[in-house]
Amino acid sequence: MEYRVLGRSGVKVAPLALGTGNFADPTPEDEAIRIMKRAIDAGINLIDTANSYSNGDCERMIGRAWAKGVRRHEVILASKAFYRVGSGPNDEGLSRLHLVRACEDSLRRLQTDYIDLYQVHRPSPSIPVDETLGALTDLVQQGKVRYIGSSTHPAWKIMEAIMVSEMKGYARFVCEQPPYNLLDRRIENEIVPMCQAYGLGLITWSPLAQGVLAGRYSSATDLPADSRGALRGGIYSERITQPGIEVGEKMISLAKEQGLSPAQLAILWVKDQPGITAPLIGPRTLEHLEHLLPVLDMTLSAELAEACDRLVPPGGAVASFFNSATWMKQRVI
Repeated sequence: MEYRVLGRSGVKVAPLALGTGNFADPTPEDEAIRIMKRAIDAGINLIDTANSYSNGDCERMIGRAWAKGVRRHEVILASKAFYRVGSGPNDEGLSRLHLVRACEDSLRRLQTDYIDLYQVHRPSPSIPVDETLGALTDLVQQGKVRYIGSSTHPAWKIMEAIMVSEMKGYARFVCEQPPYNLLDRRIENEIVPMCQAYGLGLITWSPLAQGVLAGRYSSATDLPADSRGALRGGIYSERITQPGIEVGEKMISLAKEQGLSPAQLAILWVKDQPGITAPLIGPRTLEHLEHLLPVLDMTLSAELAEACDRLVPPGGAVASFFNSATWMKQRVI
């Protein structure tokens, strides 16, 4: 397996990263710990979480894992902050007050002295970027954070942050974490070339398009009762579209022709796209993880990449995975 450098950081990460959005909801702790151990044994070294996942229970679960055999020193631990975590007026956003509190709370839950990669989960238009970067820089200088990054930001906001960091000597983003899958390729229009030009890594989320590309759904209106779209509703159900399901069905056929499962092909496609450092895989069970691990050593052929391009053209979209980002106004049909 060939490790990839994360932006300009010099840090090497595996070409797949472990997302923990299912931990504590629905994955129980014992299964989550087995997943983490197996992923590390397989060479996956970046584990991504957030303070808002399961109201902090996801971070607590990870924090307890160190005492149960998960090797902290082998993990590049990533977390995020932005979303509301309390009832107070300052319990959300990217102000200095909230970020410092949020980081210290995450450190306690994670039972660690430092977070390797601390990311701002969404942009906060009302907070000057100078304040956000100043707070993040202080956290780096205090040794509480090693590197900083962004998640689901527009290209211009990332570029603004880079400019201010260069001008004022603040810590610089090393990566962006946007949604990216065959159903929503819009990051290829601006975010990917911007990251390539200015040396940012791309750790992308939802490579399976919330299971649509794995054949999880047959109808955009009749959702399986145990699916994320049905259980969580809202933005999750909005991402399931009939055009997306139709693309998923074609991808299933394409995968079978190649001797792959649809999930393996979907993740392989993201992993080997230009500019991508690693997609986040979010297995609910150890079995799911085992099924995806072979992708670490696979390579996407030019012919297979072209076949996928015929399903959804570069830069296009048949479903919106940016629907949790208030700045993205484009509608997808």
